[in-house]
Amino acid sequence: MPLTIALSGMDSATETALRAAFNGANARLDAPFVLVPESEAEHVIVDMDSMYGPMSWLRLHAAGKQIIGLTSAPRVQTHFRLGRPFDDNAMAALLGEIARGPDAEPARQGSAREPSPAAATAPSAPLADVAPAPESEAATPAPPPTEARPVADEAPQDAVDAPMDASFSEPDATPHAPAVELEPEPERALPFATWIDAGVLRGRRRFRRETGPSLWLDFDAQHYHGPSTLKPLVQYFDAPVERDAFEAVDDAAWAREALSAGAAQPLLRLVWLGGLLAGDGQLAPGHDPDARYQLHKWPQTEREYPRHFRIATAMMKGPGTLDEIIAASGLPAEEVLRFVNANLATGYVEPLADTPVAAAPTEKTTGFFSRLRRR
Repeated sequence: MPLTIALSGMDSATETALRAAFNGANARLDAPFVLVPESEAEHVIVDMDSMYGPMSWLRLHAAGKQIIGLTSAPRVQTHFRLGRPFDDNAMAALLGEIARGPDAEPARQGSAREPSPAAATAPSAPLADVAPAPESEAATPAPPPTEARPVADEAPQDAVDAPMDASFSEPDATPHAPAVELEPEPERALPFATWIDAGVLRGRRRFRRETGPSLWLDFDAQHYHGPSTLKPLVQYFDAPVERDAFEAVDDAAWAREALSAGAAQPLLRLVWLGGLLAGDGQLAPGHDPDARYQLHKWPQTEREYPRHFRIATAMMKGPGTLDEIIAASGLPAEEVLRFVNANLATGYVEPLADTPVAAAPTEKTTGFFSRLRRR
């Protein structure tokens, strides 16, 4: 059965280069892999250096996928690592490592390699220093040796569930070197939009900075208390945010201060704003620039972004390509693409599969019976 792999969280140029390297490397290995959509893949390559990489990592990790981090950094919290820049040789080495299966898994996940049978049964002290056992003890058969287990199997459950570092060192040449568990990397800062949309935070939390309004976020109820407008919150999407910035609050603090910060609003509004600000005016990765898109729910942001009314009106008339939507709205392409990205993030916009175009009507019949039907 072929192994499955997909690409996620990257721009079109990176995806094109990865596909070319994959095709060359896969052919060299007699094609053990098949490139499939993300939902059908067991392994997914994620561009960890891109804006969308961390969000894809969190979503795919929660879905139980084997993640391959494409990055220029020497260490990455994924199951495998593909260094940047890459070529056919680097891709072939990666595919070969994945194809080897579970035998290589402890090493590539950052834990120690499983001891060899010789090392597992080696005596812990020289034989000359060990006294011979009495005859009564010698007559009792020794219990069978227990199977050596990787260090990762003995870790606490929460450590096993966490993503592991894909980098590893070559094994020590000394056969009796003890297995050493690597120290976990500190949790990295992530974009504000990633914390909001990834589903990794729970409960009631307060987010605040030295400047800007405080936000009281209820991740379980999926709403927040804060300003009634979105533009004062744009500053929060400018730089990565540490997890500690989302301070857990108790019920008393929530009842005392959250309601006074403003009326409850859907958390989806912040997801919408994050999608609007991401992408630098380009279509979000993972979406087809040639597809037809339709807006099936009206976003409530016209007062702050009045020109979005024109884009929404054009899209509510029916599905259209991006070029058609841009032409119908009469607005710059960058502004239209930002609007589309924001509504793709919330699910208000969906791409539609190609449908056959109805045949053009033939020339009208001008015969006697046609004139009778028109009377």
